[in-house]
Parts: sequence; structure tokens; C-alpha cells
Amino acid sequence: MSARILTPDADAIEASIAQLAGIVDDSEEGWTRQVFSDPYKLSRESVAERMREAGLEVHVDGGGNIVGRLAGTRGGELKPLMTGSHTDTVRAGGRFDGIVGVLGAIEAVAAMRRAGVQLQRDLYVVDFLGEEPNEFGVSCVGSRSVAGVLLPEHLDMRGTSGATLGGTMERFGLDPQRALANAWQPGALHAYIELHIEQGPMLERSGDQIGVVTAIAGIDRLMATFTGRQDHAGATPMDARMDALTAAASAVLTIEREGCGAPVHGVATTGRIEAYPGSFNIVPSEARLWAELRSTDSEWLSGVKGRLAKEIGEEAERRGVGLMIEWLTDQDAVPTSPAIRDIIARSADRLGYSWKPVPSGAGHDAAHLAHLGPMAMIFIPSVGGRSHAPEEFTPTDDIVRGVDVLIDVLTELDRAEALLA
Repeated sequence: MSARILTPDADAIEASIAQLAGIVDDSEEGWTRQVFSDPYKLSRESVAERMREAGLEVHVDGGGNIVGRLAGTRGGELKPLMTGSHTDTVRAGGRFDGIVGVLGAIEAVAAMRRAGVQLQRDLYVVDFLGEEPNEFGVSCVGSRSVAGVLLPEHLDMRGTSGATLGGTMERFGLDPQRALANAWQPGALHAYIELHIEQGPMLERSGDQIGVVTAIAGIDRLMATFTGRQDHAGATPMDARMDALTAAASAVLTIEREGCGAPVHGVATTGRIEAYPGSFNIVPSEARLWAELRSTDSEWLSGVKGRLAKEIGEEAERRGVGLMIEWLTDQDAVPTSPAIRDIIARSADRLGYSWKPVPSGAGHDAAHLAHLGPMAMIFIPSVGGRSHAPEEFTPTDDIVRGVDVLIDVLTELDRAEALLA
């Protein structure tokens, strides 16, 4: 079957993105549709309806994921395929991150049905619950549930409002205990493939149209608490201070230096810093810092944690400031399947699209789906490399190319024998 018969509908893609982009929290800037919010609940109804219109059998699973199934001719005999992404956003975010992977997958199914193409394997299209980091510090809630790595301690984590993740899920109409029992068996998937915007500048800089993702970065997050001494800002000499905030400020630069010195793809970001009591005329007695490290190199990621603890600790001690560091590993670095990478590259060549291998510095649901079978990702360019911002943008033509490759990859995966992870 020629892939040209399966060309996606650009107008349908553009209209579906515009429609979903209209379901947002109007009190926030950009496109804000955070997990468990009212706009998010409304958007999920819209996504489920679009799945039905494309011919998918739709249900919400125990993890709160919206799952659409396209039955294959040999669905009972063969392992299924899965594709999808997420439709929640960060606060003041963009309208393409995650959304392209869900709506693009729905259009892929619609294109297959228009062309009369039927897969032999079942195909699952999933809108995963809550991929973005939330107030509870747990990202990828739905894909963790499917992969069996959503844990009871995750449900007990408290957010800024004092509520737990489990309690918030209940108020959203979900059963936390079902989420813990929602896991598929390891090896249950023939393959998982996710279409996503790059969220970085590499494709735009090289002029390539398709990114073949080599690995998804591991993410380690730290919270450092600096304890100094509260003093009068006017009367206390500079050499007599135990200033918690200056120790924290020094740590910000230490974290930046480590990111700049990473041997391969690696970044380090301080996203938040607070000082107490927070007055102009008081030397801060306490400061808190939140930062994260990301890299596709697991060895660097492991080593940098020890170096940071040592360097930040020595500087705090020099200033007479106490230090406590807490680490949270959000996810380990996950390589994609070489076999599926080759299929994506062949599909891009066959369809006449330029491509290049790229790492993913962002976390994705795909990292957790690797627990269930071979996994890979298709990237399309982000204008200016911008993402997690209102200016996030990817032209429709680029999205169409991504969906085109997704369709071709799915049809080839459907015919493929067992894949090496």
C-alpha cells in the first residue's frame, strides 16, 4: 500500500488544534490547561469525542488515561501498537506540546480509515493523564500507571494546597487504587511510538524536517535548604554575616557551571529560589532553592549529583551557613529502540523528508512506555526552539509531515516481526 494514499488532512489537523487551544484557563497567560483543572476536564471530553469520530473505541482506563482502540484483523493473536501523548499544559504554556502527538495520532487513524487501510494489530491511541509536572512533584501520572511505576508514595505526596495526589484524583472522578492496579505486563506492546514537537532548536538550526530521537534525558531534581542567621541588614558588618541567600545565590552559579560542563547533552537549571523572612532590612536566615539536572548520559547525571553536593556544601560552610539537600529522581535516561529509529529514518527517506538524529532534553510519557516494549519518538521543529511558553509554535506543514511519518511508521511496524528493544 502506497504511503501517498495515507496523506493526512492538514485542514483537519489545524482545526483540531485550534479547537483544543480554545479550552483553557482564561485567567492565565498563554495556553493554560493544567491537570485536574476544569478546562482540562472539558478538553478530555473533546479529545474522547474526536477519537470516536475517527472510528476508535474509547474508554478511560484505571489510570485516568483516555484510550482509543482501533481493532486489528489479528488483534487477538498479535501484540498491539500504541501511540499518543498528552493534552495538559504547563502554566502559561503553549498549544503544541503534547497536543500534536494526541491529535496527530487521531488524524493518522482517520487517514487510515479514509484510505480503507486496516492494520492486523490492534492500535491504541492514548491521551495520557497529567504528563506535565504538577504541584505534587509527580509528572507523567497516567503513563506511570500504565507502566506499573506509579507507586503508593506518589499518591501520598502533598501539593501546595495541602491536598494529596490521591485525594485530588478522587475529586477529579478517578480511583487512585485502580491507578495502582492499571499496569500492563512488561513486553505487552509490540511497539510504542510518539510524535512530539522538539521543544528545542536543533532541527530548525540544521534545517531538517524530522528528528529521530536517540534517547530521552534522565531528570534529577534537588531542593536545597540553606540555614543562616537573621540579623539587622544595616548594623551587621559584611564579614560577620551568615547570609543564607548569598549561599543559595552561589549555588545557582555552581549548578549553571555543571550544566555548561556536561560532556554530551546535559543541562542544569535553577527554577525557583526563596528567602526568609524576605525583608529589605533583614539578613536572610533561610533560603530554599529548587533545581534540576537533565542528560541522556546516565554516568554524568550520577556523578554530577555528588559534585554538586560537595561544592555547594563547601561554599555554604565557608559562609557559616547550614545546608540540607534532598534529591528526587524523576526518571532515568532512556534510549530509544534502534530498530524503530531505523524504521523512522527509512520512512522519512521514503516520503522525501530530511531527518537527523536528536536527543530529547525534555521528559516524555514515552520514557515510561519503554517498560512495556520497544519505544521511539518522532520530533518535528519548534520555531525558535521555544516551548513551555505562549510563543511556542510549529507550522501546520511541519505537523503534517510528522503525522505523515507517523502513519508510515505505524504501517511498517504493523507488518514487522518481533522488534529488538
